[in-house]
Amino acid sequence: MGRDVPALVFTREDRRRYRIKMQECLDTFAQMLREERFESERPQVGLEIELNLVDDRAEPVMRNIDVLDVIADPAWSTELGRFNLEINVPPRQLTAGGPDSWESEIRAALNHAERRAKSVGTHLIMTGILPTLRQEDVGESALSENPRYRLLNDQIFAARGEDLRIEVDGVDRLRTYADTITPEAACTSTQFHLQVYPEQFADYWNAAQSIAGVQTALAANSPFLFGKELWHETRIPLFEQATDTRPQEIKVQGVRPRVWFGERWINSVFDLFEENLRYFPALLPLCDEQDPAETLDRGDTPELGELTLHNGTIYRWNRPVYAIAHDKPHVRVENRVLPAGPTVADTLANGAFYYGLTRALVEEERPVWSRMSFSAAEENLHTAARHGIEARLYWPGMGEVPVPELVLRRLLPLAHRGLELSGMDEVWREPLLGIIEQRCVTGRNGAVWQKEMFHHIDASARCGRHEALRRMTQLYIDYMHLNAPVHTWPVD
Repeated sequence: MGRDVPALVFTREDRRRYRIKMQECLDTFAQMLREERFESERPQVGLEIELNLVDDRAEPVMRNIDVLDVIADPAWSTELGRFNLEINVPPRQLTAGGPDSWESEIRAALNHAERRAKSVGTHLIMTGILPTLRQEDVGESALSENPRYRLLNDQIFAARGEDLRIEVDGVDRLRTYADTITPEAACTSTQFHLQVYPEQFADYWNAAQSIAGVQTALAANSPFLFGKELWHETRIPLFEQATDTRPQEIKVQGVRPRVWFGERWINSVFDLFEENLRYFPALLPLCDEQDPAETLDRGDTPELGELTLHNGTIYRWNRPVYAIAHDKPHVRVENRVLPAGPTVADTLANGAFYYGLTRALVEEERPVWSRMSFSAAEENLHTAARHGIEARLYWPGMGEVPVPELVLRRLLPLAHRGLELSGMDEVWREPLLGIIEQRCVTGRNGAVWQKEMFHHIDASARCGRHEALRRMTQLYIDYMHLNAPVHTWPVD
């Protein structure tokens, strides 16, 4: 969930002070790591889900403030677009109460929100990109009212000095320009959080990076944008382009993008925060009054406000997070590669696969990241985003292999083992990872269903492209509420 900021104009002095404070925060963070000041008991997992708002016809609705008011729950917040909301599911231990209790909690929260949204003529949908979204829906008027988003928009365009170019080639071709960052609001994701001990952070982050492509292929759910059929997970290239602060000449010079896979395996969580300071100028140079070193010296926990705010404007697909809970600091990996939806059942299956597989990979004697180039992991992500579950990905010892074969032969058994090591018995594991198994057996995920259903409606009804997308989206919402995994959804 983003940090709120006031509306203001930044000066050169603001940026100079902010750079100094970020360095002070980084030095204090390094001291905390050396002195082992972090939470070391009962690591937890967490979940954020971004959703779209639609009307009775499954068309986008710009009413997130109205819906937030009627939901009246602090777990919910606005997102970049006025047609978005986000829920921050309370953190928990992975095995607390079993997966059924987590599913019940999430479904209860979403069902309550849907009932309240319905009272103001609005509905919620979990999907990577809303299929009925048109380009005219993401103009300046679609930007949420929170000043943070206006500031981000202004700072990104000040850095670019020109309009955004959005270019994606799939079944169709998309070529367009945008004069605001609101196309980013089309990207709605699921974000899994994993609290880890600082000394284990590098291993878990490396493991998460190594499987980002597999995750994306299995869970792809964003095949349409502005009425065009593009990548299976179009959200990946769209997000990369819609927040890019670099004009073309700066790209050619090798300046890093703010939506970033990274460029190397790491040895410490410190590496990522240091890269943030070294490579990326501040977008929101807001300083608070706290002196981090002085706060730490008197035995209190520093907020590291400048470090965390800056980190929130660098969109790594696996992002480091520093946070304080119950007066104790911790670090966690925020896994950001997956789209929202299609159902809560699918979401928790994706989570079980991610949590189990990363745990198993961390426990291996010879880590996968010691046998796989970083560039191969990055290429896997983009290949998976383009081709989805039909992709062929590289894996050490197997070469280039179809995703279902890779998962069924190698990765699914590891995910089972990792969940077992985490204390989840077979009765809990089987239903969750069974959904992943059946996706591989059937070759069907959210993107495949959307594409097939769209073409079925388009061919049979001959009603026009947008109307076919609208009817498909209405069916999607119906099946989403049934909570049957997407591989079971019919196409007829």
